[in-house]
Amino acid sequence: MACGLLNLCVYETNKRFRIKSVELGTLKWTLNGAVLLFICFMMLWNKEYQEHDLVTSSVTTKVKGVALASIPEMGLVVWDVVDHSGLAQGKNSFFVATNVIVTKNQKQGKCPEVAPWGLCKTDKDCQKGFSDQQSHGVQTGPCVKFDVLKKTCEVSAWCPVENRKSPPRPALLASAENFTVLVKNNIRFPAFNYIRRNILPEMTDKDLKGCLYNRYTNPFCPVFRLGDIVHEAKERFSDMAVEGGVIGIQIDWNCDLNRFFHSCLPKYSFRRLDEKESNRTLYPGLNFRFARYSTINGVEHRTLFKVYGIRFDVMVFGKAGKFSIIQLIIYIGSTLSYYALTTVFIDWLIGTNCYSRKAKHNYSEKQCESVQDQKYLLCVSFVDEEQLRVVKMSRNKRLQETKPLSQHQWKVRALLGVLQSDGLVTDMPLLEISSSRCPDWCQCGCCHSSASFLEQLCCRKSKGRCITTSSLFPALVLTRSILEIALLYVAPLAEQHKDDQLRQQAYAQYIKWRFGDFTPMDAVPVIPSCCVWRIREQYPSPDGKYSGIIFAGATEWPVGVTRSLHIKK
Repeated sequence: MACGLLNLCVYETNKRFRIKSVELGTLKWTLNGAVLLFICFMMLWNKEYQEHDLVTSSVTTKVKGVALASIPEMGLVVWDVVDHSGLAQGKNSFFVATNVIVTKNQKQGKCPEVAPWGLCKTDKDCQKGFSDQQSHGVQTGPCVKFDVLKKTCEVSAWCPVENRKSPPRPALLASAENFTVLVKNNIRFPAFNYIRRNILPEMTDKDLKGCLYNRYTNPFCPVFRLGDIVHEAKERFSDMAVEGGVIGIQIDWNCDLNRFFHSCLPKYSFRRLDEKESNRTLYPGLNFRFARYSTINGVEHRTLFKVYGIRFDVMVFGKAGKFSIIQLIIYIGSTLSYYALTTVFIDWLIGTNCYSRKAKHNYSEKQCESVQDQKYLLCVSFVDEEQLRVVKMSRNKRLQETKPLSQHQWKVRALLGVLQSDGLVTDMPLLEISSSRCPDWCQCGCCHSSASFLEQLCCRKSKGRCITTSSLFPALVLTRSILEIALLYVAPLAEQHKDDQLRQQAYAQYIKWRFGDFTPMDAVPVIPSCCVWRIREQYPSPDGKYSGIIFAGATEWPVGVTRSLHIKK
């Protein structure tokens, strides 16, 4: 538990390299400067240093205007605000009538249905009590004459039934273009407890009654002429008045609530919300019906009005901002990662030979260090093979029998061939070792038994002479004078070397002889059992105990050998 807690108390950092180059240094600071300018520009443009809150609002409207209109079946009629505005159309909206179809003197009774609904030839085509969504009443059964050419089913309804289908052109109430509307908008930003209205504090009653909105000369006046609203939405009032439609009045509040830069004024914009082309929709425009009732001689009558008009929807959007040190810190922290683009670009520039081939080679060597998993890769050298074997460590299979992952040519092997050709290493008959001493995996007859699979390794792959019987083995590995000189090379003032030091140096001498300075794939070299025990016989441990194979760090390498990991015996 203690070791686990201590492992948490460490700090790791990335390895960095300094490339001394005027071109790369200039490019780095240029890119960093460009990134800084971009960050500052976006911070000021989007006001990222502010805390923001969305608007909550309420809207009320008041329409004013009166017109004299000539309506068929009614003659000249004065239409005022009550007639024009009609029924409420919903929250934050108002309606103004622009066209009308009037059906006078309707009363409850029986009359022919309007063609093309309820067409018939005989009474059998009519069903008593039948009605549907298109019917103007309930069928009574008879088939009666509608006009000179057609017959329709008789219905019980308000008679006469409304007959006209298309609205008049031009619109009968087009004079509503000159009506005005006062839009009152109250807003609040809850996070800042800030309240405001579109009737600005400096406006007086006289100003409000005399002003009229104009995008350029009077952009803050809350009184609008309906014709100007439709024109700002890029529509013609006379065309839109025929079938009606929907216009959006958008109020934008973009407020800066900082003390020195305070600004909170409404901005108006207008656009049409419905589909205006009749040939692109089945039911263009906007219309509804209402009736005015009267009683004549005890009989109830009504006048039916089918009204076409324009609905104006007032939509309020807004956001307020105020300086916040927390938001500024968050923004700066989130944008620091942009500086990594400089590193990515320069690394790409060097890595693609766009800068310099030599620089790419040197930088790649310094930046990328290949490290293999030394815990699992071992290197084996057999005296009867010309290649080094890289094998994967196994805990349930002898190292002697483990199949290689790869084989690599050892260039220094040419030296061994010369020595053998000169007669220094010659074939000798196999040494006879008793079966009780020699394990079954041994091929040279000089290995010792071991319970560890990692130590069950012979110097040969096939039966033959042991490498310890070679004249080079005692000369390079066992000679005391050579081992002491190697030890003195590291510690020149050492006066006497113990057998433990000589034994460790003998291991190192064997590794340099059989494996060289570097092993393939940085695998850990393993010394055969016969060689280990020959070295131990020459330089024994005082207590007769040996540690066997252990993995250790580079600081525990024997003298003259440099590896990231090694095997110590």
